[in-house]
Amino acid sequence: MNMNMPTMCDSKHAKITAFDQNGVGELGSGLFGLPFTEKESEIVIFPIPWEVTVSYNAGTAEGPAAVRDASPQLDLFDPELPDAWHLGIHMPTISEEWTQESQRLRAQTEEYIGWLEQGSQGPTDKFASTLKEVNKKGEELLQWSKKETLKYLEEGKLVGVLGGDHSTPLGFMHALAEKHEEYGILQVDAHADLRDAYEGFTYSHASIMFNALKIPQVKKLVQVGIRDLCQAEAELVDQSNGRITTFYDSRIKTKMYEGTSWKKQCKKIIAQLPQKVYISFDIDGLDPKLCPATGTPVPGGFEFEEAVYLIKALVKSGREIIGFDLCEVAPGESEWNGNVGARLLYKLCNWMAVSQKRLEASL
Repeated sequence: MNMNMPTMCDSKHAKITAFDQNGVGELGSGLFGLPFTEKESEIVIFPIPWEVTVSYNAGTAEGPAAVRDASPQLDLFDPELPDAWHLGIHMPTISEEWTQESQRLRAQTEEYIGWLEQGSQGPTDKFASTLKEVNKKGEELLQWSKKETLKYLEEGKLVGVLGGDHSTPLGFMHALAEKHEEYGILQVDAHADLRDAYEGFTYSHASIMFNALKIPQVKKLVQVGIRDLCQAEAELVDQSNGRITTFYDSRIKTKMYEGTSWKKQCKKIIAQLPQKVYISFDIDGLDPKLCPATGTPVPGGFEFEEAVYLIKALVKSGREIIGFDLCEVAPGESEWNGNVGARLLYKLCNWMAVSQKRLEASL
């Protein structure tokens, strides 16, 4: 562990001494089966159980619970980060209030989206009311999540958001803008998410990066693995004067087939980013065999270790990961989706800590 880390309290030291990292993960225990309280943990994973605007498969509101429930079976030892679990990772209780709001409004938006898909034009008075209420709640969710995550940042915690659909991290991005003069976003995703108020929803999951770019402190958006976007989104990238750089999945794979290594391509991706980086990881950026229940799966995507390699290369470059989100994990009919989500979450937590010199790695 790095000597720059905060002084460890007695209760945490006692728990580290008593904890059997080789033992069986206990069902119903904390995230990753770790025994630490919020106060004892250096990393806080903030869960947002929200999926009101999803336009294909539902279930991502259950993502935080699915990842939490699958996480205790994960072995904590990492050859590159052997004592990473000593940091402490804590996830607060999943908000029942926002869970119920998501379920209530989702029932209304399903009817509205179904009406749109039948070719109807323009909202009727009924659906105009739905749009107005969903947009209002989306703003409330943004302000709530900004306030809560900013509180953790002020306490010196490292923070990640666990969605929910991909609209959920916007409040956290605003919170980071209160703490940093500028930063860039590394988006791993199948979709560009650059639509302006998709289907009329200001805070649509398909509009997260369009909305993020309204934050003045976000100086650069680097998208990786994109393989499903509309013409208007491609035009927005082309007209961004370099503020958005998109590495399409098809071009990445073509270069790999023709002999350009992933190492070289990661170097070009990272070169586009400023010193401070926020990672926005939509699980559908992975090959859908790793996340079959995600909201909008698309063929192609990264293998797990390819994605982790990119994160490690980012840290190795000296960039600082100031926060991250992991979104669009849906439980499906088995623990597989939560299992993969938990493993990716653990990697994101630990490499963020390395980038902020809270943890030392064997790179």
